[in-house]
Amino acid sequence: MVLPESTARSERDGSSNYDVIVVGAGFAGLYMLHRLRDAGYRVKCFEAGSGPGGTWYWNRYPGSRCDIHSLGYSYAFSAELEQEWEWSEMYAAQPEIERYANHVADRFELRRDIQFNTRVVSGTYDEAGRAWTIKTDTAETASTRYLVMATGGYSIPAKPQIEGIGSFKGEAYFTNQWPLHEVDFTGKRVGIIGTGSSGTQTATAVAAEPIKHLYVFQRTANFIVPGWNAPATPEYTREFKAGYAKFRETARWSGNGTVFPQVSTLPKLTTGPIADLDADALKERLEQLWVTGGLYFFGGVSDLMTSEAANTRVSDFFRQKTRDRVRDPKLADLLTPRGFFIGERRIIADNGYLEIFNRDDVSLVDVKSDPITAVTPSGVKTRDGEYPLDILIFATGFDSGTGAMLNIDLKGRNGKRFADKWADGPLTYLGLMANDYPNMFMIAQPGSPSIRSQVLVSIEQHVDWIFDMLQHAREAGVVEIEASREAEEAWTKHVSDVAAKSLFARADTQYVGANIPGKPRVYLAYLGGVGVYRKTCDTVRENGYEGFILKAASKDLTKSKTWAGAGETPLVWGTAV
Repeated sequence: MVLPESTARSERDGSSNYDVIVVGAGFAGLYMLHRLRDAGYRVKCFEAGSGPGGTWYWNRYPGSRCDIHSLGYSYAFSAELEQEWEWSEMYAAQPEIERYANHVADRFELRRDIQFNTRVVSGTYDEAGRAWTIKTDTAETASTRYLVMATGGYSIPAKPQIEGIGSFKGEAYFTNQWPLHEVDFTGKRVGIIGTGSSGTQTATAVAAEPIKHLYVFQRTANFIVPGWNAPATPEYTREFKAGYAKFRETARWSGNGTVFPQVSTLPKLTTGPIADLDADALKERLEQLWVTGGLYFFGGVSDLMTSEAANTRVSDFFRQKTRDRVRDPKLADLLTPRGFFIGERRIIADNGYLEIFNRDDVSLVDVKSDPITAVTPSGVKTRDGEYPLDILIFATGFDSGTGAMLNIDLKGRNGKRFADKWADGPLTYLGLMANDYPNMFMIAQPGSPSIRSQVLVSIEQHVDWIFDMLQHAREAGVVEIEASREAEEAWTKHVSDVAAKSLFARADTQYVGANIPGKPRVYLAYLGGVGVYRKTCDTVRENGYEGFILKAASKDLTKSKTWAGAGETPLVWGTAV
C-alpha cells in the first residue's frame, strides 16, 4: 500500500495519523476493521464500551435475546467462522451473542487496533489537508484520511420526559444501559415502563424471578408472536450449516434480509399473498405460519406491507390469539393492539410474555387511560394511583436511526455542523455518505435498509461496498470522496416516495422519530428491500460511482454527478425461503 506522506511520516514518529478511523466496535465496526486491516490500511477503531458487540454489549438486560435464528444472525464473510462457532439455542440470548462478538475480535486479532472505553465526541474536516481530525472524551486527538461511522441505529437511549425521574430512591435501570453487575430481584417490587421488545423481554425474565410483585406500565399494546425458542440440536445445526451458501445468497437478495431455514426439523414456511384467500384457506395458512415461530410468520404474508385487507386479516388473527392466551377478558382487551397496521411498529417475538398476566403477582397498568404523572422517591405515580417500588426499569427505547450520528459534533466543509444538516431529517446518498462531509462514510444509517432489515446482512453489504470504494480511490489516486448534492436530494426523495407507498410509514413510531419530542417526522429506513438496495449500490459502482464527486490531488476525476435513478421500485419486505 502506498500511504499519503502524512500517514507514512506518522508511522515513523508515532503520532496519531491513520488512513481510516472507525467509530464503534459493534458488528459493523468489527467487520470494517477486519477488511481494512487485511488490505494493509493503517486503521484505528474507537469504542465507548469496555468490550465489542455494540447493541449486544449495552443491552444486557434480563431476557435480552435475538428474534431471528442465531445461525442466520451471524457473519457470512468467513466460511470457517460459520462452521466453527456453535450456538446453544435457536434464538440466542445476549450473553451468547456478546461472547460471539468477543470470539470474532479474538479470532481475527482485532483488539490491538480497538481502543475501548473511549467515546468519540467530535470530528472536523480539514479541507486543505482533505482529512478528518477527531477528538475523544479522553482528551485525545487523531487524524485520518477517511472516517467511517459504525455507530449503529440503536445506540442512544430515549430519555423519557417524566417529572421527578431522578428522584427515585430505589434501584433504577435503563434496559439499554444495563449494569455489568447482577441485579437481585428477590422479594422486590419491580416496575417496568415500556412494552416494546426490550420491555416485554425484561418483564418475562423478571417475572421468572422470586419477586414480590411486578408492575408493567403499558402505553401501547404491541402485536406479539411466539418465538418457540428451543435448543439448537446437533441435527438442526448440521443441516443449517450444510446449506449456508444458498441461505446467505438468498438473504442478500431478499426483502428484509431474513431467510427461514430449510431444515427438516422445522415446519415448512409457505409464502404468498393472503388478501383473497377464502376463510378456510386463510385459517389454515395463518395457523401454519403461527407454528413456524418468531418474525418469520410475517414473511409468509407477501402482501402484509401493501394490502390493507391482508394486514387487517393478520391483525384480527393476532388479536384473537391474545384473547386465547390471557384468561381475564378485560386484561386481554388492554393487551390487544389497535389503531395501527401490524408491521408499522416493531413486532415482538415473545417467550411467554402474555402468559405472565395470568398470575396474581403481575399487574398491567394502562398508562393510556391512567397516565404516569411523576416518578417519586418511592415509586411511580399515575393520575389515579401510586405504585411503591424497590426497582424501576425504563424500557423506553432509542433515539433510533439518527441519534448516534447527532450525538457527535461533526463539522464538514466550511465548518458546517452535521446536526444542522439533519435538523429537518436525515439527508444521505444511499445512506452511505452526505454532501458537504467528504471522506466520511456511514454504515447502516438512515436512507439504507438499516433498522428495518436483518442488520447483519445490511452491515456486510455496506462494509464491502465502502471497502471497494476505498480500493478504487487508492488505485486511482483519489484523495477526496463526496456525495453530490443532486444525488443526495434524488435519493432522499426516492426513500421517502418508497415509504409513502407502504402501510408501514403511517403511524407515529420510532421509525419516523415520533418517540423523541421535537424530532422531524421522516421515515428513517429504505423500504425497497435489501436486494433492490444492493442492486442499486452495485449499479452505482459499475457506472463509475455515479452521484459521487471523486477528486485527486490536483484534478476532478468524477465521471457523473447525477444518480441515474431507480425507476419503479416494488415493495419486497419480508422473509425469503
